[in-house]
Amino acid sequence: MKTGSLHARDLTGRVSHPRQRRRLWRLVVLSAGALVASMLTVGPAGPANASDPLISLGKAASASSVENGGTPAYAANDGNSTTRWASAFSDPQWLQIDLGATATISQVTLQWEVAYGKSFQIQTSADAVTWTTIYNTTTGAGGTQNLAVSGSGRYVRMYGTQRGTGYGYSLYEFSIYGVLPPPTGGYILANPQVTGQTPSQYTPPNAYFHEFQADCAVTHELPDDPIVFPNQPGASHEHTFMGNTVTTGNTTTAASLDAGGTTCLAPGDKSGYWMPTMYNGTQMILPTGPQVIYYKTNTIDYTSVQPFPVGLRFLVGSPTQSESQFQDLPGTVEGWECGDSYYNWDFPTSCPAGTQLNIRLQAPSCWNGLYLDTPDHKSHMAYPVNGRCPTDHPIALPMIEFKMAFPVSGDLSQLRLSSGRGYSFHFDFFNDWDPATQAAMVTHCVDGGLQCDAHGYDQNQPAKGAVLDSNYELIH
Repeated sequence: MKTGSLHARDLTGRVSHPRQRRRLWRLVVLSAGALVASMLTVGPAGPANASDPLISLGKAASASSVENGGTPAYAANDGNSTTRWASAFSDPQWLQIDLGATATISQVTLQWEVAYGKSFQIQTSADAVTWTTIYNTTTGAGGTQNLAVSGSGRYVRMYGTQRGTGYGYSLYEFSIYGVLPPPTGGYILANPQVTGQTPSQYTPPNAYFHEFQADCAVTHELPDDPIVFPNQPGASHEHTFMGNTVTTGNTTTAASLDAGGTTCLAPGDKSGYWMPTMYNGTQMILPTGPQVIYYKTNTIDYTSVQPFPVGLRFLVGSPTQSESQFQDLPGTVEGWECGDSYYNWDFPTSCPAGTQLNIRLQAPSCWNGLYLDTPDHKSHMAYPVNGRCPTDHPIALPMIEFKMAFPVSGDLSQLRLSSGRGYSFHFDFFNDWDPATQAAMVTHCVDGGLQCDAHGYDQNQPAKGAVLDSNYELIH
């Protein structure tokens, strides 16, 4: 449990607080009696639709009260069954999840701590003002309750009217299953479409480096994702945006990005870059200063790399990926790193004081030439295979690598992403480079086999010159 480290255990086997130990045996008889009554009327119901996915993980959570700072609302929605929300010791109390859009709800799972709800309702709402009850019980027994329900709404809450103990309501997890509306994005055709190309099989002279940097700082945070949820502001988990200054759920074209400025060093890069927001408890953790976003290649023929077409967009990784899927993703480098700790696929439990928590994640870099986006925001892109682009994605583009540094160290037990655990890390890219500036950087640095900084300058090969001037503007 997140609020203590003593070794006594509660009825479920979890490490418990001294307060839990004092009250534990007082609760045994009460819980056993309530269990018998509950089995007659409620009981674990099992999934109403076994195929319906979990749709609440990482969504915004709020509550009527919290017992203390170690039991916040989001702890019942973080995918971690060792953290919990707990309320004040009074009735009524509620815990609410904002799904971001109206969803069809088929199952709710409540994973109670010892302090459970005897009488409670599951309610849905379109506006968090008017509520409809889709489940009601007066004989709740605690433990894990899988409740088959039928309803719809953007907001779902547990509304408790009678506690099962003298303490508050406490949930390890409040999980909602159902169906959210599909993203509205579909196929976006490239104009022009690039056809008739085959993957390069050329092997150029060896060059250890073929890269440049696009250093971009954080601009803002919003529960938006214009790629996955276009024109649906508020439908996503919280994202931290870098680069373009006006990226929202409604910036769905390169022209809409053109209206903004940029925090990238090069004014010619108005691309949007975003990732799930990090929190340490309730504190938002934001990278400070420009973050390194590499443009590289991982194809053997680095001379064949072409610039991104304007408006190309894609998603790297997935907020719903498992730990093993994150580990096996071709673009995963070394997982989460701090100090001498590497290859952490979830967050490490601690980092040496004064260090930063780092991650690197690489994007696919082979394009099919046909679409700027596809319904899954991935299929138009592919990773190279043995250093060559596959035949159905023959065009080599720059490989974007996020190299993010988060200023957090010490105890990381409360660390989370807005999308869930550390292995849910992912990022989005929406290209809006000035074509001439990007083409010059790609040609000089990537195709030229150089290790360039954000000026397009390789300090180890000064005779090659730079692409951008002291103001990061294109040198003509």
